[in-house]
Amino acid sequence: MSTKSLEMAKKIRKTSVAMVYKAHSSHIGGALSMADILAVLYSDVLNYDANNPAWEKRDRCLLSKGHACVSFYAVLAHTGFFPMSELDSYSQDGSAFLCHTTHHVPGIEISAGSLGHVFSIACGIALGAKIKKEKFKTYVILGDGEMDEGSNWEALLFGAHHNLSNLCAIIDYNKIQSFGNTNDVLRLEPLIDKLKSFNWNVINVDGHNHDELLRAFDDFKHEKYRPTVIIANTVKGKGVSFMENNLAWHYKSPNEEQYKQAIKEIER
Repeated sequence: MSTKSLEMAKKIRKTSVAMVYKAHSSHIGGALSMADILAVLYSDVLNYDANNPAWEKRDRCLLSKGHACVSFYAVLAHTGFFPMSELDSYSQDGSAFLCHTTHHVPGIEISAGSLGHVFSIACGIALGAKIKKEKFKTYVILGDGEMDEGSNWEALLFGAHHNLSNLCAIIDYNKIQSFGNTNDVLRLEPLIDKLKSFNWNVINVDGHNHDELLRAFDDFKHEKYRPTVIIANTVKGKGVSFMENNLAWHYKSPNEEQYKQAIKEIER
């Protein structure tokens, strides 16, 4: 297990909670659930140059669940894509740091808003790389509620049809979406069987276990014929007891007392 990625996950969580608290914004639950995924990617997996975000040989990392942007902004700041102080403008008028990810921020490839769009874009990037014989990998993080979108299932068909072995999708499977539990709103199960039937390399992991995530990403890099999808089983609001598995934190912003408690729990 990488000590670096564990420390990064803690930094991402603390920074994310602080941003949401200061801006009185929302979506902290889904930001915390994918903090470990981002920490492992940016500490141990991705090939990138924070001083040259447009480096042609970089791996592409796309966030489709753009409403959970604070954790993505946080990991980019902590890895040096821009000064930490720039996060102070999050959700303020005139800021590039919008409440959904925007490509005006260094390190962000694609603006995200409407769900179900970015996966198809990732497929296009991977296909272009394959045609041009480029070596970089493409990673895309999706929400589980987002899998209700039909366009994502078209992307699954497309990726397998074109043998996009350079493409890795990660589903942040925290099992809560905007209006309730995913299997109450629109049942995804049996998710593993469905994804396998689309002829993807399917890996099921604990999305908070850094060793399992690392092994899954390594498995992806050794897959020669099929695209890979990692089902990362996570907890919405992970790391803050009163936010964990609580639908309310899809929308709520912490008050001062809740903010202080959240930071204390994350540090502990």
